[in-house]
Amino acid sequence: MADLRTHYMGIELKSPIIAGASDLVTDIHTLKKLEEAGVAAIVYKSLFEEQVSMENLELYELKTEYEERHAEQITLFPNSHSVPDSPDDYLFNLKKAREAVSIPLFASLNALRDEVWVEYAVKAAATGVSGLELNFYSLPDEYGKDSSAIEKGHIETVRKVKAAVKIPVAVKLSPYYTNPLRFIADLDKAGADAVVIFNRLWQPDIDIFTEEPSMPYSLSRSEDNRLPLRFAGMLHDNIRASVCTSTGIYSGNDVIKMLLAGADAIQAVSTIYRNGTEVIKSMTGEVEKWMDGHGYKTISDFRGKLSMKKADNKVPYHRAQYINLMMNTGDIIRKYKTLV
Repeated sequence: MADLRTHYMGIELKSPIIAGASDLVTDIHTLKKLEEAGVAAIVYKSLFEEQVSMENLELYELKTEYEERHAEQITLFPNSHSVPDSPDDYLFNLKKAREAVSIPLFASLNALRDEVWVEYAVKAAATGVSGLELNFYSLPDEYGKDSSAIEKGHIETVRKVKAAVKIPVAVKLSPYYTNPLRFIADLDKAGADAVVIFNRLWQPDIDIFTEEPSMPYSLSRSEDNRLPLRFAGMLHDNIRASVCTSTGIYSGNDVIKMLLAGADAIQAVSTIYRNGTEVIKSMTGEVEKWMDGHGYKTISDFRGKLSMKKADNKVPYHRAQYINLMMNTGDIIRKYKTLV
């Protein structure tokens, strides 16, 4: 039988299939079902810096509410209560989740300031998690913000977090960087143990009837995995860090494609929402069946076979692919001739 074991951030996983961060994994029952279905690891839902700020604001308000009228009353309640979904709640639930499963569990953080990154990286590590995932999210909404300053700031964050904790650290990125390959190479040099490509960011919509903005909850589609597939192929064997692909990975066939491109692991979320935890079992079975049919005993036998460095045909990773497609749009017209 095919051996699906792989290494991610220096940790051996029984397969390359990881359940990515989402609301689903905050339920202990679902965590256990994912483990029973055969998932190799789980990323716990992210803690956001805004949650830390909200707790600090409520703490300040509690302490100062009666300051002007009855100053002596401030000392009657020396211990503040945490607000719902506060950092304390997060850390408590993270520890419970860690104790509920035997497979690796990773904490996910989404902050802005280095002091918050470091403080909660240390606190999350203390819960016993196997590793950390830092979500770097810098939306280009400020005209005066220099792109190189954003990247240098992220690199410095990785250095500081790595210096503060002893567990491995992954970085989850959006594709919105001037040169993602160069930036990822710099993160690799700064000590990142893995890169997760790419984060699926929510995009706003507009309701034309109410004339108000809306934020629809939209899951990824299978074809959305082509961008991470391409970058996995370009990164394979060019950086020390593990490569994990995310977005649009629905089936075992999608997992196989990512491994052929050079990914060490994948993260699945949308397919679990759509198909339930049992989809993990079918994805694993599809990979095993394909490997047996192609004579591969281990994942290392074929991982990166179609990467940019190893593939005989390197056109898909270059500008030539775009030119070739644009020069042959007649194929698209013939395929969708009912539309014209």
